[in-house]
Amino acid sequence: MALSGIELRYLKNEISNKTRDYYVSNIYGIANNSLLFKLHHPKKPDEMLMLSTSGIWISSVKIDQIEQNKILKRLRNDLLRLKLTKIEQIGAERIVYLTFSGFDKEFILVGEFFADGNIILCNNEMKILALLHSIDVRHRKLRVGLTYTPPPQKGLDIFEISKKDINEVKISSLPAANWIGRTLGLPKRYVEEIFSMSKVDPKAKGNSLQDDEIQKIFESLKKLIDDIVNGNHSPIIIKNNSSIEVSPVKLDGVKNATPVDSFIEGLDVVFSQSIVDAGKNILSSNVEKKIQGLIVRLEEQSKAITQVKEKSQEISSVAKTLQKMVSHDITSIEDPKADKILTKMNSKLIREKGIFFLKVVDEKIKIDLKASLPSIASTLFNESKKQSSAISSIEKLKAKTEKEIEKLKNQSKQVKDSVTISEVRKKNWYERYRWFFTSDGFLAIGGRDSSSNSAIIRKHLEKNDRVFHAEINGSPFFILKNSSDSPASLNEVANATVCFSRAWREAMYGMSAYWVSPEQVKKAAPSGQYLPKGSFAIDGQRNFVRISSLKLAVGLFKQNENYLVTCGPQAAIKKTCECYAIIEPTGSVSTDVAKKIKTEFGKMKGEVIKYLSLDEFVRILPAGESHVIEFGMKDDSG
Repeated sequence: MALSGIELRYLKNEISNKTRDYYVSNIYGIANNSLLFKLHHPKKPDEMLMLSTSGIWISSVKIDQIEQNKILKRLRNDLLRLKLTKIEQIGAERIVYLTFSGFDKEFILVGEFFADGNIILCNNEMKILALLHSIDVRHRKLRVGLTYTPPPQKGLDIFEISKKDINEVKISSLPAANWIGRTLGLPKRYVEEIFSMSKVDPKAKGNSLQDDEIQKIFESLKKLIDDIVNGNHSPIIIKNNSSIEVSPVKLDGVKNATPVDSFIEGLDVVFSQSIVDAGKNILSSNVEKKIQGLIVRLEEQSKAITQVKEKSQEISSVAKTLQKMVSHDITSIEDPKADKILTKMNSKLIREKGIFFLKVVDEKIKIDLKASLPSIASTLFNESKKQSSAISSIEKLKAKTEKEIEKLKNQSKQVKDSVTISEVRKKNWYERYRWFFTSDGFLAIGGRDSSSNSAIIRKHLEKNDRVFHAEINGSPFFILKNSSDSPASLNEVANATVCFSRAWREAMYGMSAYWVSPEQVKKAAPSGQYLPKGSFAIDGQRNFVRISSLKLAVGLFKQNENYLVTCGPQAAIKKTCECYAIIEPTGSVSTDVAKKIKTEFGKMKGEVIKYLSLDEFVRILPAGESHVIEFGMKDDSG
């Protein structure tokens, strides 16, 4: 499936709206012709933008890397941390410009979605810095160092089309549908839809159309364009025997169509599967070549076994005949009667460099001319046995070849299975911090380091929140969101604040935390003083909470159809999570503790755990050593 210009216009508008104020946090190389951009926003869920030589779309899936992408390193060097500030389409062409800006830099990434496609990185003066494919044809040249130039425009700009342009069909003897398709560069499915909407015969010659018919064609064309560009969609996926494509609008007369929630979702399904299928072919092609070579070898070995068997039988048959000659008064191999019999059996006596051989079929067997016929027959029988023993060796080689073929077939399957699509869960904004829901259902977030300490206060603190800090250097800030000063929630967040501080790493019991209101937190240092990064000044009365023990719980939190790993006070985790593990300071390093918890959660919750990485368990643990004292399932009593 190839994108059309009108589909690209819709995608350009939709992606621009979805990614406004997002910056590039990572770029993944999927294949030589496909890249996945992870776009981040301080307050919104991450978006995954796929850019391929086949198109551009918001993706909800992650495809394992299939092959190296030659421009990935350059893109990461230039575009990471820059904002995607603008997406433009060149007229109605299947070309987009993505502008990335920030830190006094600007780059333009060009996506070309026609022919073999291309991805081209340019500076703000459109000088080419990197590209997938260099081009050297009559109308343009693309290579590093040259200025990017788009291809010459073909046909009319469909977004600027007028009734006068469509009237040109009158001077054509082509069928009207053919003329519309060629002139406007529309896919066949859209041309058919235009004529279905206008109820004009698509086979009618252009010069035979009446003015009212041309008007209907024009109106149908404009409506189709408006519906696609403005998102008036009823998208469908169309499956045929050898192809699959997606349309943003229902098409009259189309069979095997499946509705889909959105056009972008449909594109994600169709294009992502296309990338995976191509990747499987790429990865397995070398293995398949080896298999074909072994199959040829196997055929040659089978043929050799047949030939050796036939030769052995021929030699044995000649030997038996020589034995019988004695009973017919033939005593010498040189007897003309013997020669006559041997000739009939496709055998003959030959001499080479003074040595005599009996040639049977194409095998030369050295003989003693003066020996008796039974003695010569014995020589032939020995040769026949020798040939038979060769069969055993060839059969062993054949069996080895068959095993190699089977092994490579399994390897080919494994290679293909290794190219997988996994759904990318859009993470909640708070998952970049420490987080949990209290037993009263309120969200608590905490800093992981000085940067995130600063971020939660500067970006996420609101007037109805409460701010927590422990009475110890190396304490995180925690925020309890909209708590209404619930005593249980205040105590739980105070407990988390102490446990995620230096107190855990050093097993310092009997510490306290305090909470204050947002207006008491001063983001600037008092005059003449300095605040380290991630630190804030606190004014006024502090509300202290003494924490007598150091205990946390790791839990499996279910959110819609997803499972998230979190860590917090045991009362909160037991109440809100599907299963839990209680931990205390000292014992084992975080990786070993995470492995143990993941394994036990797997026993309790089965398949859902395999979709969670070990890193997700490690990341939520407090800094320092820990040990598990209890596992359990959700407490539904309250």
